[in-house]
Amino acid sequence: YFFSPVPCPMRMLRAAARPLIRSTLRRRTVHTATQQAGVHDRVIADVGSKAWNLHFREGAVFTDDLQLRTGLEQGAAPLFRILDIEGQVVNSKHDPQLSPETCRAMLGNMVRSNMMDIVMYDAQRQGRISFHMTQFGEEGAITACAAGLDPSDMVFAQYREAGLLLWRGYKYQQMLDQCMGTCDDHGKGRQMPVHFGSPQLNFMTVSSPLSTQIPQAAGAGYALRLEEADRIACCFFGEGAASEGDFHAGLNFAATLGSQVLFFCRNNGFAISTPASEQYVGDGIYARGLGYGIHSVRVDGNDPLACYAATVTARNHILQHRQPVLIEAMTYRGGHHSTSDDSTRYRSKGEMEFWLQSLSPIRRFQKYCEERGLWSAEDTVKIREATRAEVMAALDATEQKPKWPVATMFDDVYATVPAKLHQQKAGLLQHLEHNRASYPSLEGGPGH
Repeated sequence: YFFSPVPCPMRMLRAAARPLIRSTLRRRTVHTATQQAGVHDRVIADVGSKAWNLHFREGAVFTDDLQLRTGLEQGAAPLFRILDIEGQVVNSKHDPQLSPETCRAMLGNMVRSNMMDIVMYDAQRQGRISFHMTQFGEEGAITACAAGLDPSDMVFAQYREAGLLLWRGYKYQQMLDQCMGTCDDHGKGRQMPVHFGSPQLNFMTVSSPLSTQIPQAAGAGYALRLEEADRIACCFFGEGAASEGDFHAGLNFAATLGSQVLFFCRNNGFAISTPASEQYVGDGIYARGLGYGIHSVRVDGNDPLACYAATVTARNHILQHRQPVLIEAMTYRGGHHSTSDDSTRYRSKGEMEFWLQSLSPIRRFQKYCEERGLWSAEDTVKIREATRAEVMAALDATEQKPKWPVATMFDDVYATVPAKLHQQKAGLLQHLEHNRASYPSLEGGPGH
């Protein structure tokens, strides 16, 4: 045992090999750990998909990056369109190639809807009807969706879809009977104006509270699925209504149960006076559909061809896969929220005029039809004049009709009327009889 200044060859070999051995062992350890991690990922992907109902992409169960995301990193989702603002086809791949008859019917319905709203809005200002809500600027989205649906499809509307009723054959006289609560109103004068309903046309009665129709439509769509029916439910609402709790409950209900329902959102930029900038921060209503696992699409709501194509595609998907679909139609409310609103208090007239003139769906589709020899400016004038005359005649006739008797408001509540309700009815009739001068509209007495 002594120190030798001469190196030992064996010691040198072992010293040189030691780092290589360590590196090899590390690689084996890393490789083994990677293999184990891959196995662990597959285990988590398997059990997690069952526990959380999440379906991970291959190799994307875990991430080493800690990032807070909004979903807007790539910007907002684009709008699907077929026509540009001048009515030129810029997306021939998805042009539905509508027949001349369908094109004329759609444009005619849009013009009639617009003119009807003008007359009824003026009638309200004259005190002839008490309330009205227009479709100005949204005629294209409403009529195009109506045309893309089947007449057997159940419609759950909000309050701005009168154009769909016109498309299905509802008459101006029926609308005015409802608005004025005449004896021919099927709702017996118990609803607010423009709260239309028609079982014959598969149009569920409009309800004043926002979004109540959304879970109702989801339920109807679920029933249609259970029946294996070849029809769907279609639910209309605005982006403002999408802030209600019923929106979220309805979409989750539809997604998890596979309801045969089409959610059609008219994003017109305003919830009465609240602009979209104060309603949400994320990527609109379209992204909410994705969040619930619902197939969704965002379309140019002022392009009737795009709205029609999206509706037909959505309807086919719903029936083929028994899954809901959401369409967000980006449009603009060209009129006041209602006759009780003055929107110039919260937006400029110039903004309204720009949308109504330059971006009008009627103007756009009329240009498309004119270039194909299907329409002329004279056709628009004739339809507007005829519509005005028909609505005015119906208005005159409606004013001559008696109203539903006040006493009937107690009917249709109970199969057997309880004593307390009898007492309330008697008390009301006695009050009206003693104060007849204060109720001049009760011609013939309070019971008539």
